Amino acid sequence: MARIGNTKKRFVKPITVKKQSNVDHVTGEKIPKSFVFSRGKLPGPLKQLQMDLRKLMLPYTALNLKEKRRNNLKDYLNVAGPMGVTHFLILSKTESAPYLRVARTPQGPTLTFKILEYSLAVDIAQSQLRPRCPKDLFKNPPLIVLSGFGSGDQHLKLTTIMFQNIFPAIDINTVKLSSCQRIVLLNYNKDTKLIDFRHYSIRLQPVGVTRRLRKFVQNHQVPDLRSLQDVSDFVTKAGYGSESEADDEAAHVTLASDLGRINQASTKSAVKLQEIGPRMTLQLIKVEEGLCSGGVIFSEYGGERKQDGKGDQKKDQEDTNSGSENEDEDDKEGQEVDEDD
Repeated sequence: MARIGNTKKRFVKPITVKKQSNVDHVTGEKIPKSFVFSRGKLPGPLKQLQMDLRKLMLPYTALNLKEKRRNNLKDYLNVAGPMGVTHFLILSKTESAPYLRVARTPQGPTLTFKILEYSLAVDIAQSQLRPRCPKDLFKNPPLIVLSGFGSGDQHLKLTTIMFQNIFPAIDINTVKLSSCQRIVLLNYNKDTKLIDFRHYSIRLQPVGVTRRLRKFVQNHQVPDLRSLQDVSDFVTKAGYGSESEADDEAAHVTLASDLGRINQASTKSAVKLQEIGPRMTLQLIKVEEGLCSGGVIFSEYGGERKQDGKGDQKKDQEDTNSGSENEDEDDKEGQEVDEDD
């Protein structure tokens, strides 16, 4: 007699992936999103700089963007539209120096920066006595502050607009203080024509509260009182750095709402910035009308280097439209940019 097996199918709950909204539910504006990738082969430190820039652009970026050698600029552009990507940050390396291009999709403009100096996030953390990087630090996008870009030059105005629009806009009437945890500072020096790029974390400390009390309230740990004669000694004795950390009255703010256990509404707190990296010194080399192509609006090297600019522009255009030689191979394997965010 034939044995009938158990044909009952088990129910498997489907995995649902929560998609990010393209429109801010508060401001009603489109949320800018970005791709950070490279063109050409990068050395190890620049690859790490690329990952640091991806973390900086969180949460509206592809942190685990998978790049393939056969992918050209057109491939990224084809994927950017359906995914709502508005900006490209492109790293490249030549024999002379590394470069960073910041482009608006799909029609430009494109700003090309020469990276004169840079420090990775890990280097910044190793140089600090107490590096700070909470687990929810990258849950919200950073604030953007620009300084020194107020001159009437057209290329500086374009730089200002580009960086202002690369991060989501905030409404000061509805923004939550708990979401303001990072800040990106760009300072333009009109004498050297260089841009200092810095990335900081924001933290608040209540004014007039010792470090011992702050740690006690935050950690909920029983303090060690064996060396004290009285409990009042624990309260009155100043902890390490407690008095010097909040001397600058210009950094004191009055909170409108509670922020954590020790920063209460209607009390004064000191705003502290701690650098988390990456750090860069940039020089604006070229501004193009299109996406890595088109007319040159600005060139740092004047009319003599305009020919070089056209050469770069032709190279970028060929890179955008490349793939003719490998069409058969790409058709077989499929030209695509994999994104696992």
